Amino acid sequence: MNLHRKGRAALVLALVAVVGMAFRVSWNALRDIAGAVGADDTAAMLYPFVVDGLMALALIATLVLADRDRTFALRVLGAYTVASLVLNYVHGLVPELHGRTVDWGRLADWDPANWALVLLATSLPVGSIYFGSDLVAKVLHHRPTPIPAASTNKEESTETTMKRSTADLPESTPAPITPNAVALPRPVAVGFLKSTLPAKPSPSIAPAPAAPIERRAVAAESTRPRRATGRVPAVAKSTRPKRTPDQLLAEAREATADWPDAKVTAEGIRRAVRTSPVNARALRDTLRAERAGAAA
Repeated sequence: MNLHRKGRAALVLALVAVVGMAFRVSWNALRDIAGAVGADDTAAMLYPFVVDGLMALALIATLVLADRDRTFALRVLGAYTVASLVLNYVHGLVPELHGRTVDWGRLADWDPANWALVLLATSLPVGSIYFGSDLVAKVLHHRPTPIPAASTNKEESTETTMKRSTADLPESTPAPITPNAVALPRPVAVGFLKSTLPAKPSPSIAPAPAAPIERRAVAAESTRPRRATGRVPAVAKSTRPKRTPDQLLAEAREATADWPDAKVTAEGIRRAVRTSPVNARALRDTLRAERAGAAA
């Protein structure tokens, strides 16, 4: 554990050393750029702290914040890193910046590029004020998420509990009686005899007489198997004798004798002679054929 902590401390110290040396290299270029855009000696000396200092602040905020605030801090860190890289690149391309012999406001020969570079160099201090204040406010208002307590795993517990039965326990032996110990009185035998004292009458109200239980005869369940339901009993069946086809035809002729041809239908015949739909259709066809033959 101590070796792990020492390794982390050494890594942090090495990072601080590398960042410090990188800041010293970048400080020279940013100071000359600030002097070229009109800053005096004091402002030009403080200018690198404005740019690279905000980068360090954004890096610390990234380690502290979370979710959307952390994304914002990463974007600020990336934007200022790109801006510092561009200014260092321009410092390397323009030799006049090294001796501060360049004209004020002239960082490139091409006017649009020069305007963009001057706008970038002059807007970085204002951006440091805005973004730095916002990052500090976010860090101060940040509430870290509580770390949940590690739950103990019962399966990995090193504590073992031995369950012993009463048979495994050693026999307890009575403690020897010392002379100063208090002797308990002997138990007195009590006879199971009735008391001769008269019982006092109870002042409670006598209970109401219980109602006699009525006995009813219950029919014994029959052991015979029950018949399957769905059959029509003989009583419900029709007592009308079954008619032959000739009888049905005769009844249909008699019922439809005065009917017009349009009224001779299967449904009408079925209702008139009270027969099945199949028989009614057959009677209809027969009657229509007879009427057609008679008409011919």
